[in-house]
Amino acid sequence: MPKLRVLSFTVSLDGYGAGPNQDLQNPLGVRGPELMEWFLCTRAWRRMHGQSAGETGVDNDMAEQSFAGIGAWILGRNMFGPVRGPWPDESWKGWWGEEPPYHTPVFVLTHYPRAPLKMAGGTEFRFVTDGIHSALEQASAAAGGRDVRVGGGVATIRQYLRAGLIDDLHLVMRPVLLGVGEHLLGGIDLRALGYECAKSVAGERGTHVFLRKGA
Repeated sequence: MPKLRVLSFTVSLDGYGAGPNQDLQNPLGVRGPELMEWFLCTRAWRRMHGQSAGETGVDNDMAEQSFAGIGAWILGRNMFGPVRGPWPDESWKGWWGEEPPYHTPVFVLTHYPRAPLKMAGGTEFRFVTDGIHSALEQASAAAGGRDVRVGGGVATIRQYLRAGLIDDLHLVMRPVLLGVGEHLLGGIDLRALGYECAKSVAGERGTHVFLRKGA
């Protein structure tokens, strides 16, 4: 049965999934890139950007596996870009250039309607204004029997966690302390929601922790 999954989402040792003050110069918030160093060194990341080389190993294997079997994505508005409020126009097309790395339909949660946006490589951004359940229903239909991946950001993952809708949660724990930013699990009782730790695997630059929702 297809699942709703969070894969390769990085958090600091003190639980932050993004730094503060996201803007055009700081897509992941101030000091946010420190979270992603494990991924930026991998062959998987470099291939996505048309580059050669890159490290192999556990981190790379995890990164590659996180894209396998995904038929659609769900993103929060902040993950799509720094524009706030009503869309002033349709000039902003995401952080990723003309060919984003998704290659599937991507459902963006927003309060403001916008026409679908087709990009090179099979990515199509579709903007959902009627909440997380509607986004999941649409993404599941578009996924064609494959899994749906929640790509973030923190607020979006928290909403799906609180609703008990996420089946698998793969976190990458980075040995850094942010101190401030967007906290992923604060105030969420994962045990009460039925989640348990299935396994953890040490990578080269992060520890991969897998949480699973019980029956």
